[in-house]
Amino acid sequence: MSRVLVTGGAGFIGSHLVERLLDQGLSILVVDDLSTGRKEQVPVHPKVELVCSNVEQWLSSGTNEEFGEAYHLAAAVGVRKVVEDPFGTIINNVMETAGLLRYLAKSSTPTLLASTSEVYGVGHGRPFQETDDSVYGPTTVARWSYAHSKAVDEHLAFALEQELPSVVVRFFNTVGPRQRGDWGMVLPRFVQAALANAPIEVHGDGNQKRCFADVRDIVDSLPRLLRSPDARGLPVNLGHDESITILQLAELVRDVLNSESSIQVLPYTEVWGRGFQDLQERIPDLNRARNLVGLPPSRPLTETIQDLADCIRTEDSK
Repeated sequence: MSRVLVTGGAGFIGSHLVERLLDQGLSILVVDDLSTGRKEQVPVHPKVELVCSNVEQWLSSGTNEEFGEAYHLAAAVGVRKVVEDPFGTIINNVMETAGLLRYLAKSSTPTLLASTSEVYGVGHGRPFQETDDSVYGPTTVARWSYAHSKAVDEHLAFALEQELPSVVVRFFNTVGPRQRGDWGMVLPRFVQAALANAPIEVHGDGNQKRCFADVRDIVDSLPRLLRSPDARGLPVNLGHDESITILQLAELVRDVLNSESSIQVLPYTEVWGRGFQDLQERIPDLNRARNLVGLPPSRPLTETIQDLADCIRTEDSK
């Protein structure tokens, strides 16, 4: 196989994916602007090349390489980043994706597009199925700019279906080692606070239900989905379907890490300002993924919490 392209390969999910592809003996080109990724997370290996650039700049450099596969994971991520820079979120997610998909379509490169459970918006399906309608909050609320932009990304991929063999993966709360809480990700925020015996901040009423899947379980399914002919042209939910409330998650983190942290429940208005909207439940229907490629047994959340804590301790000691 020709080289594999991984955009966002220095990021949280991307770096784990690069390791899996490397284990398969593949040569990989990583394109990442390091805005949220980190250079040290990319394996130092003769078969791995890192280009420190955003996708648009890389394409403008005159590249004409054809790839055996492509995984497009580069995107603006994190609630805080989205709320603080909705314009940049839209431009980054839509314009760069459009350029990349157009480039890959020229050589009909099998492509996996990373999407998100956010595309379901305030949807009414419980659990969410890939065929559900998407219902968003008003465009005046910045929080929905990410959902809109990723939905447009999906439309772009499906619009190129004749030229571009692709699959869209909708991630549901992927967590684990290397994830950071800088941009609002809930589990690393909780773990960092617990390790410091600082207050664990729960936003909202704490009764929101989420499902958390370990990144090491998730990335194993990505190449298999891309290489499955039956997955072509489809959106596929990927995650774990056992839910936990955010307040229960805070308590679990404190217990697993033997922390003395208190738990503080803060209203959304105090954290994000007026008009912030969130879902009370976000639970995936995983039947499509199971039917297409099967799903491995999920690591216990307690194991993920401990491994994430070990990773944060190691980073902090450097």
